[in-house]
Amino acid sequence: MTEEQLKTIRNFEVRVRQALLMCDKLKAENAGLQAQIEVQQNLNDSLEKEKRQLQTKYDNLQMARIISISRNDFKATKSRLSELVRDINKCINLLNE
Repeated sequence: MTEEQLKTIRNFEVRVRQALLMCDKLKAENAGLQAQIEVQQNLNDSLEKEKRQLQTKYDNLQMARIISISRNDFKATKSRLSELVRDINKCINLLNE
């Protein structure tokens, strides 16, 4: 082999080694990125679960608030009706006199 051919082969070997090193580097980087993706997915899943739990609690609180308001409205309405009945009874008594 000539000196030119040996130089070309050495140059080719160097480039192949560089390509292999770059490939190993990219594989390591890819593995790191995959690990980050998994961590983010786990975080996302836990946040989604927490969101569903908080939504359920919020819905329950809203329902309790509606029920509470309904009870208060019921008491106020009952009180108002009692007052009206007393007023009607007074009017009837006045008419009967």
